[in-house]
Amino acid sequence: MGELFTFFGLISHEHSFIFLTHMLLTAAIVLVIAKMATSNLRLVPTGTQNVMEAYLSGVLAMGADVMGKAEARRYLPLVATIGLFVGIANVIGVIPGFEAPSAFLDFTLALALVVFTYYNFEGIRRNGLISYFKHFMGPVWWLAWLMFPIEIVSHISRIISLSFRLLGNVKGDDMFLMVLLMLAPWILPIVPFALLTFMAFLQAFIFMMLTYVYLGGAVLLHDDH
Repeated sequence: MGELFTFFGLISHEHSFIFLTHMLLTAAIVLVIAKMATSNLRLVPTGTQNVMEAYLSGVLAMGADVMGKAEARRYLPLVATIGLFVGIANVIGVIPGFEAPSAFLDFTLALALVVFTYYNFEGIRRNGLISYFKHFMGPVWWLAWLMFPIEIVSHISRIISLSFRLLGNVKGDDMFLMVLLMLAPWILPIVPFALLTFMAFLQAFIFMMLTYVYLGGAVLLHDDH
C-alpha cells in the first residue's frame, strides 16, 4: 500500500516537509478563525463569533465538571487553544489531498510534552515543591516507598498515553480513508466521511478532557475533585 496522496507531496515527499507544511496550514487556519471571531465583536454574537463563544462555553462547562468553574476558567485559554488546534489538525486529514499533522508522532508527542510540563509546573507553583511531590507518596506513610515510584511511572506514562492515543486513532483514520478512496475514488462516501469527521472532533475532545483532568489532579491536591 502506497503513501497517502497529498498536494504538498507534489513538491516533496520528505517526512519533515509534509509534516511542517500541514502543521503550518493548521496554525494558519486557527489564526484565521480567531481573527474572524474577534475582528468585529458584538454584544449579540453572530457568525464566527457566535460559533467560537459556543465552543468556549462548551469547553468551560466540560472543565467545570472536572475541577470547578473558577479553576476551569483559569486554564480555559490553554485547553481551548489545544482543542481547536488538535480539532483542525484532525479534520484536515479527512479532506482528500491533505494529511493530518496529528498523524505524525512529532505533533502528538510535542503536545503531550507541553501538557505534561505545564500541569506539573502548575502543581508545583500552586502547592509548593514539597507538598506537590509529597502527594505522590500516597495517603499511608509506610507505603511511600512503593507509591512514589509507581506515581512517577504513572505520570510519565501519560506522555505515552496522550501522544500515542491521538497518533494511533488519527493514523488509523488516514489508513481507512486511503482504502476508502481506493475502493470508491469517484463517488464520495458521505457516511464514512461524516464518521471520520466525528472521530476527528472526538479525539480533540478527549485530549482536552485529559488535559483538564491532569491539571485538576495537579492543582487540587487537597480538594475532593
